[in-house]
Amino acid sequence: MAAHLTQIQSLTTKLAPKDEIANKFRQSLYFIEWTVPSLVEIDIDKAAELVDLGRTIARWQHNWNKVCAETNSRNEIASSAGKLSKRVREISAVV
Repeated sequence: MAAHLTQIQSLTTKLAPKDEIANKFRQSLYFIEWTVPSLVEIDIDKAAELVDLGRTIARWQHNWNKVCAETNSRNEIASSAGKLSKRVREISAVV
C-alpha cells in the first residue's frame, strides 16, 4: 500500500498518463478492501485509518478527470500521497 502511494506521488508529479494513475487508485482500493477485515481483528484503530485512506483515494478517483486538468490539484494529490505513504509505513511497522 505504501509503495502504491509512493508510485501515485511519483506518477502524478511526472504527469504520467491519467489511466496509469487511475489504475493505481483502483489497485489501492482493492488492497484496502482485502486487508481491512483481517486488520479489524488485530487493531481496529489502524483498520479505521485504512478505511479513511480508502475514502481519500476514492475521492481522488472520483475527481480524477477534473484534477488532471489542474496542476495545483495534481500537486496536492502528489503531496498527500507522499504523506500518506509514510503513515502507512508507520501503521505496518506496528501491526
